[in-house]
Amino acid sequence: MDRLNSAARLMLVSDLDFTMVDHNDPENNDLLRFNALWEAYFRHDSLLVFSTGRSLTTYKELRNEKPLLTPDITVMSVGTEIAYGDSLVPDVYWEQYLNHNWDRKIVTEETDKFPQLVLQSETEQRPHKVSFFVDKAKASQVIEVLEKRLVERGLDIKIIYSGGIALDVLPRGAGKGQALTYLIEKFDGKVPVNTLVCGDSGNDAELFSVSGVFGVMVRNAQEELLQWHASNAKNNQKILHASERCAAGIIQAIGHFGLGPCISLRDELDSPEYSTQCLNPGFEVVNLYLACEKWQRGEVEKSEEFVQNLKSKFHPSGVFVHASGVEKSLNECLDELEKSYGHMQGCRFRVWVDRVSSAQIGSDTWLVKFDKWELSA
Repeated sequence: MDRLNSAARLMLVSDLDFTMVDHNDPENNDLLRFNALWEAYFRHDSLLVFSTGRSLTTYKELRNEKPLLTPDITVMSVGTEIAYGDSLVPDVYWEQYLNHNWDRKIVTEETDKFPQLVLQSETEQRPHKVSFFVDKAKASQVIEVLEKRLVERGLDIKIIYSGGIALDVLPRGAGKGQALTYLIEKFDGKVPVNTLVCGDSGNDAELFSVSGVFGVMVRNAQEELLQWHASNAKNNQKILHASERCAAGIIQAIGHFGLGPCISLRDELDSPEYSTQCLNPGFEVVNLYLACEKWQRGEVEKSEEFVQNLKSKFHPSGVFVHASGVEKSLNECLDELEKSYGHMQGCRFRVWVDRVSSAQIGSDTWLVKFDKWELSA
């Protein structure tokens, strides 16, 4: 959270499975659209937060499977764990706070009495979260009786049911909404100008209850979230039920609420609507690598003009420094690119950049750092 010197222009808080990530889209088209939008227009002055029900183990598995950006903050295990940066440094103060009136042993003793509850995998059992599967038809009765028994034993807990199958027992002070409120309070005078929360299921409902936020329920939102909205927030004009799925719905919400640019460079390479207004070098980096992807996939006409246009974006003395330390002029790199036209044609080849950051080191000179990733199959 210390990456920015002033308040974030936007803090985007998103669930992962079937919100940011569409598991029905093997090409990851909308996720890659979001990645390009975020790195080009938002990374330099905004914050990205992933808020997921996944544990640390399964979150890392998803990062290895999907082209996810690196968030500034990761909230895991249904709001019971908060970690910062690429190194996932845990927030020990949040963990200590959740210990109040929480006894995991008592929770397991009582839940063992319910044969309807099927314990989830060991990776999903966390210090402040006990997780089960339960049939939808049996869920309401189990929740009612279990909650009563745990309260009688002196615990201050909450039970969250989501996805029509997953049941989580948490401390009362935990949850995605409470974790977000805690984070906002930690900004200490640098509260983000706007916050957009994004979700699809029951364990995301609390996010939409946080004061002052904009919210988007993606088109594929599940029944329990839609029912919560109808009962609790149907007149809230700051909550949108998107007409687009997953990451496309998030992009739609950014435009709907006027929170910033909403045309991804994957939709309109070198977009004239924003390129003339953009003073962020990250825009040029994203634009460059998307152009390189299209060139290698043979999706643009092979012409000297295309390559010269890329060269014109950068100073002739510009230098590319590889992570290995090898230096090459940018023009030399683009000359090599010219020889690779169409060599990825017909392949599932994608390029994206992550963690773009820049610093002005001269009157007309910028140092830009980023991670570049490629996917091919």
